[in-house]
Amino acid sequence: MTADHFPSTAASPEPAPAARKRYARVLIIAGSDSGGGAGIQADLKTCSALGCYGMTAITAITVQNTLGVSGIHGIPVDILRGQIDAVVEDIGADAVKIGMLATPEVVQVVADAIRRHQLRNVVLDPVMVATSGDRLIAPETASVLVRELFPLATVVTPNLDEAALLLGHSIDGIDALDGAVQELLALGAPAALLKGGHLSGDLVVDLLGHGNGQRLRLQSQRIATHNGHGTGCTLSSAIASHLALGLPLEAAVAQAREYILGAIAAGADVFTGAGHGPLNHGYAPRAQVVVNG
Repeated sequence: MTADHFPSTAASPEPAPAARKRYARVLIIAGSDSGGGAGIQADLKTCSALGCYGMTAITAITVQNTLGVSGIHGIPVDILRGQIDAVVEDIGADAVKIGMLATPEVVQVVADAIRRHQLRNVVLDPVMVATSGDRLIAPETASVLVRELFPLATVVTPNLDEAALLLGHSIDGIDALDGAVQELLALGAPAALLKGGHLSGDLVVDLLGHGNGQRLRLQSQRIATHNGHGTGCTLSSAIASHLALGLPLEAAVAQAREYILGAIAAGADVFTGAGHGPLNHGYAPRAQVVVNG
């Protein structure tokens, strides 16, 4: 039998990079919530529900449930750096969500990684205080966070309590949102989404601002629920997911807000634990999205 009669064993040529199929990838750099309602657990559920492929670099492990946080163990910075490098150098990332960064050293490692890998679509959620009121970062971390990460972010997403800590004063009422957004932009963020959910009243107003003066006001009726644990994590991960799927920032924020309102409503009357319960992240799951390139 001649060689012509044997099937070819040569490997098929690799498709050109632009033609290769892949998933929409979101790298989550955040802490772990053992109770599953916030942190990387909420982030991964959100990414999955929106059709994205979530990856993680864990910054800290918390001892946490619906009643509060009773312990925090920081991950060594070399391990954190290694997690980011391992993911980005092999798989890559279309968007990044940054959550709990407990110490200045951790902030520096993350900022360095963003610069080295030229990561884009960075959503910075400056997690400082848990829903239970427990503080999650060292006091000296905030200034380093602003200096190192605000200029690298696509958008920062503080709630009112976090913005008050960053700005050094309280934000009282809906009329104060625009001025506070302007102050956040002045700290170096290209865009800032100030979440007004902690204001009193039946109306919830969030304000997205850009350095060019453009504003997008998003408002909705407040949903009565005892389950608000992880709302900030969920919203920022949803924004990152929609950015990874190719939406511009304004549309990504609007779509993310629509998702989180649905998740809050779907889990509003569910009881998980004795304290602040989680959202229903999987109320309307989307099949994992495959993209080219």
